Amino acid sequence: MSCCNCHHREHEDDEEYDDIAETPPVLAVIMDLDGTLLNTEKATKGILNDFLKKYGKEVDREKEDNKLGMLHSESTAATVKDYDLPLTPEEFSKEIMALLIQRWPLAQALPGANRLIRHLHKQGIPLALASNSRTENVQKKVFNQQGWKESFSVIIGSDQVKSGKPSPDIFLEAAKRMGVDAANCLVIEDSVVGVMAGKAAGMKVVAVPSLQTQPDRYSIADSVLHSLLEFQPELWGLPAFEDWVGNALPIEPMYVQGLLQKGSLCEDTEDGPDALPDQVSGVYFGWARLSSNRIVKTVISVTWHQNTAKRVIRPHLIDEPDECISGQLLHILIVGYIREPSNKVNSPVHLEITEQNMSIASEALDLTMFLHHKNSPLLAEKPIVDDIAEE
Repeated sequence: MSCCNCHHREHEDDEEYDDIAETPPVLAVIMDLDGTLLNTEKATKGILNDFLKKYGKEVDREKEDNKLGMLHSESTAATVKDYDLPLTPEEFSKEIMALLIQRWPLAQALPGANRLIRHLHKQGIPLALASNSRTENVQKKVFNQQGWKESFSVIIGSDQVKSGKPSPDIFLEAAKRMGVDAANCLVIEDSVVGVMAGKAAGMKVVAVPSLQTQPDRYSIADSVLHSLLEFQPELWGLPAFEDWVGNALPIEPMYVQGLLQKGSLCEDTEDGPDALPDQVSGVYFGWARLSSNRIVKTVISVTWHQNTAKRVIRPHLIDEPDECISGQLLHILIVGYIREPSNKVNSPVHLEITEQNMSIASEALDLTMFLHHKNSPLLAEKPIVDDIAEE
């Protein structure tokens, strides 16, 4: 599966499969944390903007995107300079860190993260966590996630090496502590500096970009994915997942609501810890509650529009005319992901929902593992006026 903004380089032709197969086998996996496994940005969204308001400043999105993956010391110094704050980097760091720590417990695992960690740990694959954050901060975030502490044999921050990413030091140190040669390590990263560090270390690198509309910046990676749900361990010589039900994959439920206008869902909440993660892209399915409080099966296509840097969500109700629900407020619980043919190319505007997608979703939603979500409290009936009172 692919969309206009981020293509599976590993899926483009059989020759690349052969290239991967001919390289040294993957014996260990090293992962980044923030933006790769943990949706830290959504959990801490708005903190910087609220802080800057005290000084009459506003967040510059381009400047913030350029800080993705930076060391904390580099990021704080850049922020003080970018916004001409009357603070030293150390003063700013102390103030902003206190606010961030309060929000970290709200950070949720990104789509596919828990699944991948559990799978590799169960298969006995050595796992390391290597972050540009300080080790104590990495540990605080990891300890909030059930089962993560026990799954990683190595947890390392930038304070434990001479230089942080894009230097290869942190990845080389992680490999050393696991007792695995760098050439036998696979790095999974969301930032450009992380990808650069992994390649500099002589490792294979899978990028899952946080910057969904800037895939070209990740071109040096061996593979570029939309989310970890697309990761195929067997392509790297690792044990394959065994949780697919045909072409349907059970996922941790994700909730989204909004008005349906011209076939697209206008999200009520795009920011915050409960917002749909930016890494959600592709074809999904689940349950939708209509304004009439009826709950029906739905297939959802999610892409990013490159020109507007906006997410496009298109729900398609199964056995329900789409034109009959235009203008309605929809509550959608996404419970499954659909595997697309690897050679499928979609339009820049939206991801096409096929009859096959509809059939896969309809059959899957009749299975107990998906059907029980129909009774989720998130879809419980309540007066629609309460839902739209704040609009």
